[in-house]
Amino acid sequence: MREPLDEQDHSTRVDSTRVVPSGRGTPVQTVGPPGADLAALRSELEGLRAALSSRPVIDIARGILIASTPCTSQQAWDVLVAASQNSNIKLRDVAHQLVESFHGSPLPPATRRALHTAISHTRAR
Repeated sequence: MREPLDEQDHSTRVDSTRVVPSGRGTPVQTVGPPGADLAALRSELEGLRAALSSRPVIDIARGILIASTPCTSQQAWDVLVAASQNSNIKLRDVAHQLVESFHGSPLPPATRRALHTAISHTRAR
């Protein structure tokens, strides 16, 4: 028979389906098939890398909006988010298109409309 653990012991035990803190009966983490955790971690890592790589372009797009509309940093963020959601274009793509338009490339009509609408709604608030 196992002796009861005191409250200071934070070790864990693993049974066939979950990780459970020793001395407690509630599951902490569900364990799936072998490799599922690794696949989930890889997927999360890819998402984080994509977010980090698109962050500078989004910040530049915010700066363009701040300088051209004028608006606050939060309002610029809200404009990008609203334009992305209303046009069904990823936020990083809206930001990239806005930055490219600043450098002379034409802004796609759907993005132009979405940004115009989002700016109008943000100013109305």
